[in-house]
Amino acid sequence: MARVLIIPCGSRGRALATELRAAGYAVRGTTRGAHVEEIAAAGAEPYVGDPDRIGTLMDALHGVTVVCWLMDGVEIPEGRVRMLWEKLVDTGVRGVVHAGGGEAIARASSQTWQIPLEVVEPGDDVSAAIERLLGG
Repeated sequence: MARVLIIPCGSRGRALATELRAAGYAVRGTTRGAHVEEIAAAGAEPYVGDPDRIGTLMDALHGVTVVCWLMDGVEIPEGRVRMLWEKLVDTGVRGVVHAGGGEAIARASSQTWQIPLEVVEPGDDVSAAIERLLGG
């Protein structure tokens, strides 16, 4: 089954991780360091990295099929969103679920590099967006 990377794996991400693990997915969740135990308790592999420093996330992309960028409510400079997409080109990532700022950059990057994109809003079914990306 596919591996999903959740950036960041806060309360919304941990709930998603629990749901995805129950469905049989491998899940990795990022934290700046404060929620390692909570991520593990949700059934996900914790990864310490900072979405404001994209380089710290590169090793987390190993073996990942779908990235969930769940940054709604978190202020990240648009340049960081662009940088993430530029790095995704050289990975096995087959799709991105995007929530939060930088949506225009995500849409343009998806078209430029032909990486499928699902944009979600708070309250949307992220698992369904993942299934659409995987063709399920």
